[in-house]
Amino acid sequence: MGVVNCLYHPDTVLTASDLETLALDLLAEIPIPGVEGCGFDSLILRQTLLQAAVDQKSIKAVTDTTRGSYSDDYTLTQLHTVPADDLESTVNNLFAQQAAMILGPGPRIICLDFVDIHYHGCPHAEAGELCRTKPRDGTSQCHRYLAGFVLCRAKPLVVAVTPVRGDEPKSDAVERLLDHVAALSFDVAGLLADRGFYDGTSIERLDAVAPVALPVIRRGKQMAEKLDTTVSYWTEYVMYEGSERELRFPLAVCVSYQQGNRGKHGLLVRAYVACDLTDRTPKEVEALYQQRSAIETAFRTMREARARTSTTDPTVRLLFIFVSFLLRNLWVIVRWGVLATPRRGGRALPVWFRFEVFREWIDHALDDTLERKWEAPTNRVGIPPTYSQLDAG
Repeated sequence: MGVVNCLYHPDTVLTASDLETLALDLLAEIPIPGVEGCGFDSLILRQTLLQAAVDQKSIKAVTDTTRGSYSDDYTLTQLHTVPADDLESTVNNLFAQQAAMILGPGPRIICLDFVDIHYHGCPHAEAGELCRTKPRDGTSQCHRYLAGFVLCRAKPLVVAVTPVRGDEPKSDAVERLLDHVAALSFDVAGLLADRGFYDGTSIERLDAVAPVALPVIRRGKQMAEKLDTTVSYWTEYVMYEGSERELRFPLAVCVSYQQGNRGKHGLLVRAYVACDLTDRTPKEVEALYQQRSAIETAFRTMREARARTSTTDPTVRLLFIFVSFLLRNLWVIVRWGVLATPRRGGRALPVWFRFEVFREWIDHALDDTLERKWEAPTNRVGIPPTYSQLDAG
């Protein structure tokens, strides 16, 4: 079955070999220039990288257990030649192609969020490569990435990703991501972001693209006064009031009763930046924003296809992140496009075809391709005979 036919005109069965071919076809677009004069086979590198991703292993763990791969030092030497700028543009073009395959031209809502990968090492070249985040596993350092995710129950694709440096404003990363979003084949109906985007520049840049909803950070006397209420209502909030950066935006204040949820009672007051959404009630804005909780599942599955590494090179680490998102999207495409059963009201997704199964199938195919070692030399000594004697006493 050809790669194109597998997706647009599938045969009666889908095999692990088909998934391996589809995944390698994606990775073939990633530039790996290599070291001059090495004469490496880029296919072997991509197969090694793919198995490390689906098996959540390091490159060394794969090369140590396969006969058909290069050594881990050689493989990583080639991966270190991947150009960072070309990598980001190439992979985001692939995201756009994946979105065009199954999303269609209709307007879509996009959720934005930061993905933090905690990190214990030192910077590769500059301290600004690393960001600060909530402490976990003994570190507050991380490599950070900004991702855009389409809000769609059956086809929740990641459509844009960019790395974030610790020495740049978040709004710069937002600008890069929105540039990638602008290249998508559909219109953006709205942007849902978390409170990490709650700063004037980011809000302005998001608002210039589409309607925006994001929760506010509770601070300042003005915000406290806005939240001192027992009813939901619309109001206006002024950020940086009286300064050159002054920004005004609609604020949706929502009041609900906790009704014993998580052992809590009484009123719960939340507020949302809601640009170009004033045709809705505050409660409708809150209901729209709460749909972005689906992004947590997307990021959890992405982490299940991320190769492990201890390298300090941010480009190689970015490569592993990109591969994990591409594989997750490929699973979504195959699940909906090839395996879901057509029916009235939308295709019925196959419950059995979990992301875990998708990874296992590719891993199984690569075991043959890379000649997985299923035997190991013994010590020819075994357990000393004295150990097997029972104590007669």
